[in-house]
Amino acid sequence: MVTDVTDIKDTAHAFGAAAVRRLLPARPRVLALGEPTHGEDTLLELRNALFRQLVEEDGYRTIAIESDCLMGLVVDEYVVSGRGSLDAVMERGFSHGFGASAANRELVRWMRAHNEGRPVSERVRFAGCDGPLEITGAASPRQALTALHRRVAERVDAELLPCTADRLDRLLGADAAWTEAAAMMDPARSVGRSPEARELRLLADDLVALLDEQPPYPGTADARGVQGTWDVQDSWEAREAWDRTRLYARTAVGLLRYHSSMADPSPGRMRRLMGLRARTLADNLLALAERGPVLAFAHHLHLQRGPSRMQLGGLPLEWWSTGALMDARLGTEYGFLATVLGTLRHRGVDVPSPDTLEGLLYTLPEDGLPEGAFFGGRCVVDAPALADALGDTSLTPRVSPYHGYIPLDPARLARHDGLVFIKDVPKNPQPEGGEGDLV
Repeated sequence: MVTDVTDIKDTAHAFGAAAVRRLLPARPRVLALGEPTHGEDTLLELRNALFRQLVEEDGYRTIAIESDCLMGLVVDEYVVSGRGSLDAVMERGFSHGFGASAANRELVRWMRAHNEGRPVSERVRFAGCDGPLEITGAASPRQALTALHRRVAERVDAELLPCTADRLDRLLGADAAWTEAAAMMDPARSVGRSPEARELRLLADDLVALLDEQPPYPGTADARGVQGTWDVQDSWEAREAWDRTRLYARTAVGLLRYHSSMADPSPGRMRRLMGLRARTLADNLLALAERGPVLAFAHHLHLQRGPSRMQLGGLPLEWWSTGALMDARLGTEYGFLATVLGTLRHRGVDVPSPDTLEGLLYTLPEDGLPEGAFFGGRCVVDAPALADALGDTSLTPRVSPYHGYIPLDPARLARHDGLVFIKDVPKNPQPEGGEGDLV
């Protein structure tokens, strides 16, 4: 049993990629950094610093954040090609209000500067890993479904298509019907199970099946007019086109499935919606990991291993998290770091009780740790080693007075690869934008 904070001091290390690297058996395909609250630039600034180090020291090329995957294409195009303006990208490239963040703006600015003059293979990439979803509703499937239809039509003869673009447009109808805000709490207001929506799900399935029947990188026709594939190494442009088409396919099918579940009046409706969102995040991250290691950044309720739990409108919910799905697919190639906060005083979160995990870490003396381990009130903690040091010590789960901050469950400590501890989180210096969803 731990009786003194010095019993755990050796589990703390200086914040940075080197400390994170020591916690993991090998470089993961997806390294996930979870945040316990949205809208705090201090957390995003540490994320930015970690990503820069991972790029420079470990060959990472992609960062994926909890933002709309289709809107993220706007950011990625800017950081890769420089087309557009930074102001427009911040306005159009983020969901959940995240474009108002100064730290997100600095991330995009740095990525663009890093890519300037570099060959394509060395450029860093940006992605949104969330679906076009908010906790208050979901987008119309129009953008993803029409883009999927157009791209499949470019690959196959018209006679193979399950419908025309005009037919698709008529079935989609007005976007306002899909984005009806009241539908999140009232399934009767959703169009997700209308005859048109049911037909759209079948057509989307047919389009994806037709896509899967094509080679990813089509080449020129051979002498018999049969389409072949390139024998040379796949070009960057062809890979980009294929990856984006697959993104439209995942998003179209996922949105139609999500809208169908919004129209479900059964008691399990909200749990189902949370599970579908978790799957969307996981599918997008797995696709990104196919082209190289990814730093993923989202709420820890999404990224932690095992089931996630929360209260929504007084309703207790539990679902398999994105982290659980990633862990099942990637095993040791999935790494997870949880961010733990001491104080968030501008949100009413004061010094934590000493019987909590946060309180234990808050008492770490900066002058009693290995040199530089707690520089600036932040450090990386070896979570399994800390759990071993605690032994049978029982920690009380912290209760937050601020609904937007969800503290870490101490019972999960040993399931995390590491913790990023920030002793005190100051208020953002600039006027705040939207905080986005709770998770």
